[in-house]
Amino acid sequence: MDLSAFVATHGGVIPSSWLRARRVSSRRLTDALRSGVLIRPRRGWVAVPTADPELIRAAGEGVVITCISLARRRGLWVLKEPEWHVAAPSHAGHVGLPGAVTHWRTPLVPRPPGSLEDEIENMLVQVALCQPDDAALAIWESALRTGRADIDRLRNLPLPEPASRLLDQVTPWSDSGLETIAVVRLRWLGLPLRPQIWIAGHRVDLLIGDRLVLQIDGGSHVGAQRDSDNRHDAELRLRGYHVIRVGYRQVVDNWPEVQALVMAAVAAGLHRRPR
Repeated sequence: MDLSAFVATHGGVIPSSWLRARRVSSRRLTDALRSGVLIRPRRGWVAVPTADPELIRAAGEGVVITCISLARRRGLWVLKEPEWHVAAPSHAGHVGLPGAVTHWRTPLVPRPPGSLEDEIENMLVQVALCQPDDAALAIWESALRTGRADIDRLRNLPLPEPASRLLDQVTPWSDSGLETIAVVRLRWLGLPLRPQIWIAGHRVDLLIGDRLVLQIDGGSHVGAQRDSDNRHDAELRLRGYHVIRVGYRQVVDNWPEVQALVMAAVAAGLHRRPR
């Protein structure tokens, strides 16, 4: 058996017990480590030198990647990830890992031996307990929208209250985390908020009331996409809609500006259908 190939095909970082179970001798393993074919993140683990550095770090620290760090690794919509989020086993002692957020909660779904990345359901629970409601809901909807999580499996779990509350709020309609965040932050208006509905041949990001359209630009709104958006905005206005178009940074870093624009439009009655 080619040790390097075996480790690489099993994620690049594995418990050394997996090799012993396949009758790899201690001598052969030692030779592979001395020659640099394999490296040892910590006692009981081996890795190929080209393995994912984050997995090597997790093995070296004796933790499992979870919460928003795992959401980012799974390609889900994550607002911000200023710190590394990991889960530690209860027997590790409640000493936080420097430079990381360590979660100690007992997982709802058991983690298989040798896991360095959490189960998706555990990750979503950690997100619900750790992140603000709007950012957490954006991740939950992203997980369900992309098929990473199954809503029926989540409903069958004994979820803690924050996670159960998020499950009651998730919808399949928002096309991105930015739209989810906008909906959560504008609910206090008490107006109908309808994401991703068709008007004039295209979807709009959010319709507030009857006539107020909030369009949120991501990084792809340039070139031909921008031209198409401008044409659609013009068509919306010709049909009597009021359009507010904002960018990613405004939503993420300057939400009060966006909220002020919406409040001014609502105060002027621009969300109502003309009588």
